[in-house]
Amino acid sequence: MEAAVIVGCGRCGTKNRIPEKRQHEGPRCGKCGEIIDLAAQVVPVELGDQDLQYFLAGSRLPVLVDFYSPDCGPCRALAPVIETMARRFFRKVVVAKINTRRHPNSAARYGIRGVPTLLFFRDGKVLDQVVGAPPEPLLAEKLGRLAAGVQSGR
Repeated sequence: MEAAVIVGCGRCGTKNRIPEKRQHEGPRCGKCGEIIDLAAQVVPVELGDQDLQYFLAGSRLPVLVDFYSPDCGPCRALAPVIETMARRFFRKVVVAKINTRRHPNSAARYGIRGVPTLLFFRDGKVLDQVVGAPPEPLLAEKLGRLAAGVQSGR
């Protein structure tokens, strides 16, 4: 079953199930049709080998993908920063993550040799990458540039 967030409608209070992968598409309440404000509840999209390419090709927004491992200390330290960035850049940049232990093919495809590795995509193409856990201000700056359409150097 696809991961989802349950969000109450601000107008009528109805609880709505929003698939994680569609949270950036301006979902509407199933009962009253009101656009649901997800900014405070957005989470990084968990991707796998099967859906990464499809997701990147179908995204109208730039995408940050965090390649991580659950047993990696720096990855665990970076996780709250990634979640904060997902909320901060909601509807500007899609923040996704891939567990490299469960999905090694995606890691191999992009030459991921160590985790955490962050890849910044636009139109399915890698524009930038960071290996290791960057400080929050640096990550915010890179995401701001990505959202604004400015290509940063590698």
